[in-house]
Amino acid sequence: MQIIKLNATESTNAYLKKLALVEEMEDFAVVVAQKQWMGRGQMGTKWEAEPGKNLTFSVLKKKLGLSAKNQFWLNMGVSLAVIDALNQLNVPDLSIKWPNDILSGHFKIGGILIENILSGAMIQSSIIGIGINVNQLEFGDLPRASSLKLLLGRSFVLDELLHSIMGHLRTNLALVSQSKGNILLSSYENVMFRRNKPSTFRDARGQLIMGFIKGVSADGKLLVLLEDDVLKEYDLKELQLLY
Repeated sequence: MQIIKLNATESTNAYLKKLALVEEMEDFAVVVAQKQWMGRGQMGTKWEAEPGKNLTFSVLKKKLGLSAKNQFWLNMGVSLAVIDALNQLNVPDLSIKWPNDILSGHFKIGGILIENILSGAMIQSSIIGIGINVNQLEFGDLPRASSLKLLLGRSFVLDELLHSIMGHLRTNLALVSQSKGNILLSSYENVMFRRNKPSTFRDARGQLIMGFIKGVSADGKLLVLLEDDVLKEYDLKELQLLY
């Protein structure tokens, strides 16, 4: 496995994307950095990580053979790979807060950012960015953030966690490449945060609504059963879960 280790970079996703344009990279090539000063999460949010304490890396997946309409299969495969690796460490009460925040209880311990390069209707390649809070102990004004060390009371070797996640990632993305991504759907829905529990949301107009998360649609939208027994689909920018 091709692994490039950096002391610091603006973001591993940006570095890998630029490198792949000028060099022939291996499938599943990895860029891992001790420090990112412009790490990003979903919808442009900033990913805060103390240098050298956490696992921040990006993976190049080539020739996935996946249509753009099924791109959420990739999201499920990556999210479940992280969950599987953390389960092996006995991290308690793991869940995925749609679409791909990794939680332990109510605490966020990881996040994922996937950037796809399209060729027509197909995904030509993907840059998969993953960040896991591992040995960091303080998170400033982020009360819902935590780390593996805070949760389990011991330190972890970052390289060991990296290789564990990569093993699960290869397994899951093989299913996606074989057009068997739908196999991942039930596993993904089974670990969705607050699934089938009464929850409060804020919609795009700022209004509060009540409902039950039921799962995801074929194209990855959130399925919410509203108070009037109407099942409605929501995109990422259309709904915020309050918890």
